[in-house]
Amino acid sequence: MIELAVSLFQNIFLAFYNLGYAVSHPMEWLNWSDRTALVRFIYYGASSEFLFVVLVTIIIVTVVGLWRRMFLWWVVRVLEGFSNGVGRLFAWAGLIMVLQQIVIVFLQRIFRVSEISVGPFGYVVSKDLSWYAEELKLYNAIIVCLCCAYTFVQGGHVRVDLVYAGVRFRTKRVIDMLGSLFFILPVMSMIWMYGWFFLWRHLVTPKISASDKLELLERKSRLLKWNVETIGFSPNGFDGYFLFKILLVGFAGMMFVQGVAFFYRSLLEFLEGEQSEGRFHDRDSLPDLTEHEQQASQHNGAA
Repeated sequence: MIELAVSLFQNIFLAFYNLGYAVSHPMEWLNWSDRTALVRFIYYGASSEFLFVVLVTIIIVTVVGLWRRMFLWWVVRVLEGFSNGVGRLFAWAGLIMVLQQIVIVFLQRIFRVSEISVGPFGYVVSKDLSWYAEELKLYNAIIVCLCCAYTFVQGGHVRVDLVYAGVRFRTKRVIDMLGSLFFILPVMSMIWMYGWFFLWRHLVTPKISASDKLELLERKSRLLKWNVETIGFSPNGFDGYFLFKILLVGFAGMMFVQGVAFFYRSLLEFLEGEQSEGRFHDRDSLPDLTEHEQQASQHNGAA
């Protein structure tokens, strides 16, 4: 028990040093032309050192926010604004997916075209129609992974309520905070750690394991080279499946950020009471209908 406490405090103390060193020496992990820097980036991206840097950052922001609540409200607005902005942008992938499917059907069934060539900048790329048909799964994955945090902000996820609706306001906020701390953040951390090494195992060779120590990876760096996976499920099908692995990591990162924002919002609403409910909440809303438009809508519904 004592060893665990000592290790915990040691990692928290080292988090300040690790963060300062990473910020002051960016080329030692961002200069990907140097293979040693690349393996450092891969290692630290899902390491215990990075976890404690994130943990210490959250603790510092929380302490400062309890001292200056408007600062914490500003953090909530920034984090929720990030989720809203990314979600609203990539929600257009749904429209692109529908339009592309219509084009594929027309070209295949009516014009009997077997491939599509695209060359807007003079470099022509020709792909079989089956490639574009399988690519539709990528648009669907974009919507699921990059719009999930946005849907959370908008309150669009389905919830199973057993006790939540019947309890008092501050009790609800306590439930929300516990849900963030014990469900959202741990689960997203696990998905990130799994997805991170799952991604890099399909981008570089020799393959990197989550159990590899930094010293071993630095020795491996002499043999490291890019080996991006381009294997499809069919001979002429979509071959960019490594993009799905990137989306998995993006999903975990965005939902972790939203979990932190949700905890902060719940904490602030708990402290400030019911009058703070929904404060600075940027929810989507339909424009108000005029009386004439409402009558027309009711008439169309009756018809």
